[in-house]
Amino acid sequence: MMSNERLAALSAAGVSIWLDDLSRERIKSGNLATLITEDSVVGVTTNPTIFAGALSDGSAYDDQVRELAARGADVDSAIREITVADVQHACDVFSGTWENTGGVDGRVSLEVDPRLAHDTQRTVAQAVDLWKAVDRPNLLVKIPATEEGLPAITQAISEGVSVNVTLIFSVERYKLVMEAYVAGLEKAQQNGQDIAGIHSVGSFFVSRVDSEIDSRLEKIGTDEALALRGKAGVANSRLAFAAYEEAFSGGRWDNLAQLGANAQRPLWASTGVKNPDYPDTLYVTELTVANTVNTMPEKTLQAFADHGEVTGDTVTGTAGEAQKVFDDLERVGIDLADVFVVLEDEGVEKFEKSWTELQDSVRGQLDAAK
Repeated sequence: MMSNERLAALSAAGVSIWLDDLSRERIKSGNLATLITEDSVVGVTTNPTIFAGALSDGSAYDDQVRELAARGADVDSAIREITVADVQHACDVFSGTWENTGGVDGRVSLEVDPRLAHDTQRTVAQAVDLWKAVDRPNLLVKIPATEEGLPAITQAISEGVSVNVTLIFSVERYKLVMEAYVAGLEKAQQNGQDIAGIHSVGSFFVSRVDSEIDSRLEKIGTDEALALRGKAGVANSRLAFAAYEEAFSGGRWDNLAQLGANAQRPLWASTGVKNPDYPDTLYVTELTVANTVNTMPEKTLQAFADHGEVTGDTVTGTAGEAQKVFDDLERVGIDLADVFVVLEDEGVEKFEKSWTELQDSVRGQLDAAK
């Protein structure tokens, strides 16, 4: 089988291509395996919205739902068993990738219940529980980068759980996420964990930043403000990469690296372009740099496979230019601190809403199967 040349070139540039989607149908049909061999896909991310969509589409879950209904399983238990099973199967599909990349890729993410986003201890408990339930070394447990999530990240890492930190919007919060990860590795090392086996990514959201800031720029309405539309998401991510380079260098990190520690790679999330006026591969082409992950909705993956361009490293050394974009945004009246608070609150709220939809879908299927 021939691999797609455009996606292969992106992979060769050091970008790990992950798919932001998973369903049992995708696994059983062989589509996921095909994406690995033909489209250079080396990982998968999931969230409650993805599982809600998967469960409401097709019949792939019918047998398991009938078995759960016959057992009298409650809704949350059913969700747990269904999602764990999908993630286990996906981890198995990616096991070869995981081995070939030394554990860097071949990763599948599963999120803690988003209703726990502001509860540190219950987040830790569920993260450890999911790690044990899935029982695959290539799992990443997703923990949100809320203020309460930060100590949960440190604790989970210290217990040997590999973590995908989600819902990161600001560089300031991202710096705290990286600090939480490093502190977790130090604790893990003190606890006797093999820190070389612990991996993490920091999921930095892109398109939602543009959507929120663009709407504010349009309300301001001046030519200067309107000229800044579509620039914030990429600039924010480029500043995040500069922060990543700084965090994972120097004495404290070098000490951990000598013990086999893995840097927490930036993961570009929310890379589906929401504004049709922008190029549909914008958040891939403009964020091409080695040692990063780009998790794409299938539509974005297909768009890049069709007409995406790899023009070299478009991130390293761009922090000054990116900071100017942010200076200009503040000058025209954008309250960046408020933007990031709104985005985090909305992010948690959206995942909570999707979780409710997932519960409703599973409840309906369980009732129909009785």
